[in-house]
Amino acid sequence: MNYKQLTFAREYRGYTQTELSNYIDGLSQSNLSKFEKGMGVLSNNLQDKIIEFLGFPREFFNRRISNTIENGNYRKKSTSKGLVDEFESKCKLIGYTVDQFSDDITWPEFDLTALNVEDGYSPQIIAGYTRKLLKLSNDSPVRNIYSLLESHGIICYELDAHDKFDGVSFVTDLGTPIVIINRNIPNDRKRFTIAHELGHLLMHNESNFPISGYRDREKEANDFASEFLMPESGIKNSLYGLKMGDLSSLKQYWLTSMSSIIRRARDLNCINESRYKFFMIEFSRMGLSRRENVTVPIDEPELLIKGKELFETELGYTEKEFIESLALPDDVIKVIIPRDEVGAKILKLKRN
Repeated sequence: MNYKQLTFAREYRGYTQTELSNYIDGLSQSNLSKFEKGMGVLSNNLQDKIIEFLGFPREFFNRRISNTIENGNYRKKSTSKGLVDEFESKCKLIGYTVDQFSDDITWPEFDLTALNVEDGYSPQIIAGYTRKLLKLSNDSPVRNIYSLLESHGIICYELDAHDKFDGVSFVTDLGTPIVIINRNIPNDRKRFTIAHELGHLLMHNESNFPISGYRDREKEANDFASEFLMPESGIKNSLYGLKMGDLSSLKQYWLTSMSSIIRRARDLNCINESRYKFFMIEFSRMGLSRRENVTVPIDEPELLIKGKELFETELGYTEKEFIESLALPDDVIKVIIPRDEVGAKILKLKRN
């Protein structure tokens, strides 16, 4: 049994070492702790009991999940470690699933270029260069953002999550970049979070360049997202003399939140700090700081669903064979790839 897989399965099920040892006859917390550190052994009998209790297939414990969640977009001041561990466990399973799919199917090649912020490339320069690679003119919004990223080799996924999470990005063990977004946040926040995570993938992936620990990665990712979604040369002239009445039409055009447009106006020196504070007070008074009253559209991520379709149509897997290939419990697979959602999206794909 791979001791790291045992730790993963235990934490995914939400048990501490003490809780699990209390449920398994003959298992002590100290022995479990040593085993999970790679310093001890457990009898075959104890391993069998643990496997049965946790409900993961035996084959799962011979595999390896070590996807590192490099960039998490959390409200850290109020987010407990337990919630973070639960969310990141699901994200790691999505990365693991993508890698397992890679044994049989080929994902689109990641063909965007990372530029090294340590060499003096600002987030704004990197965002502008990325827009050029994607053939986006500076006076146009980024439409169909999920499809755009997926066509360039970034697998996107929406996960039901606590409202304390916006999204994460990481590169899987086999090298596939992934962006995971909380399905339950508003579309404008989804779009900004997607762009934010794209910035992390391009600027802060230490597989590309060593990144100094003193850098403010979150601010850099926000600066990237602002320029990527609202290029200075395209939006600046419309932000001088900004009024509350302008925000709705600007949001509908650029597909970003009104609050991000106000911040953009301040950051580009189109409004002063006093005017910015006025907007924030009005937002709070009108209840817009919680949820804005203008919505924007967003497309849906589809690569993982298309991958599942290939298993059914091209590779001829039955549902049982598909589950066995992942070596995951059925209840876990239902979380990662909900059956109803898959069926609806596959039907949509076939119609298109």
